[in-house]
Amino acid sequence: MSITYTNRKGVTLILCRSVTKTGKPRYYFARAQKGEPVEAIPEGFRIGESVNGLVFLEKDRPMLIRPEEVAAVEAAVVRHRKPGNYRVRVKHDRIEVYERVGPDADDLISALGEVGPLMAGLDQRIRDEIEQHGQFTPVLRFILSDEERRTYRAERWCYLGSIDDWIDIGSPGPVDRLARQMVPKLGAAAFFELM
Repeated sequence: MSITYTNRKGVTLILCRSVTKTGKPRYYFARAQKGEPVEAIPEGFRIGESVNGLVFLEKDRPMLIRPEEVAAVEAAVVRHRKPGNYRVRVKHDRIEVYERVGPDADDLISALGEVGPLMAGLDQRIRDEIEQHGQFTPVLRFILSDEERRTYRAERWCYLGSIDDWIDIGSPGPVDRLARQMVPKLGAAAFFELM
């Protein structure tokens, strides 16, 4: 039986294998069977999914991030004024916050409502479509800097044309404090003032 995985967008993908020019195995997920079917995940790997629904195999290495630290960042996102615009993803030594690209569902519905009354159920359909097909980009991350003390440093994506890179913001500290300070500023001018 081939390995299948259904991503956050509801698309079921099949794990496939091919061989590179150098003869090494290459694994990938596809909507339809391509190459050899794979019946077991290769040893030392696990299935991963990006916040945008891209499915891949990743090395199965221990996470340095504790569940309560992830929960602290997720709780800060839930308290945000527009929590649906953000996603949290954990990588080996960091917790990343992603922001939706494009219009917010409520803003779009409000703008369309100004033109005239919306058909019954259209507002929910807009929300569902944006949720299903929304794309996210990383904007904030908390990187574990001291594993014993459990201190993190925060970085935000800088959009200045001369930089376009991650920049340090604030001073290192516990991730729950950093998240409470920085997550509420997401989507506001105050976020770009963080240095």
